[in-house]
Amino acid sequence: MTNAETKIKMLKGSMRCFAFGLLGLLPVVGLPFAIAALWISVPVQAKEKQFWNAAKPYRIVGTTCAEVVVIFWAGILAIIVIGALMNAF
Repeated sequence: MTNAETKIKMLKGSMRCFAFGLLGLLPVVGLPFAIAALWISVPVQAKEKQFWNAAKPYRIVGTTCAEVVVIFWAGILAIIVIGALMNAF
């Protein structure tokens, strides 16, 4: 794979991360999109160590949105589990 191909894949990955991160903000159905955004961001970040990424702000926004969504749903799940345990005892 040439350097140009690697850079193009990195740019496209950043834009996909951004799109999935924003879709992750949708209520109820957004969690899988947020997880996908986080999954996509990992190889893009690795490639950023070698090449300059013009779409880095998009990856950062997408990753941030995805992290917020995952933390929110983890909190909701924790509240549900704690409530269930309180009612069980």
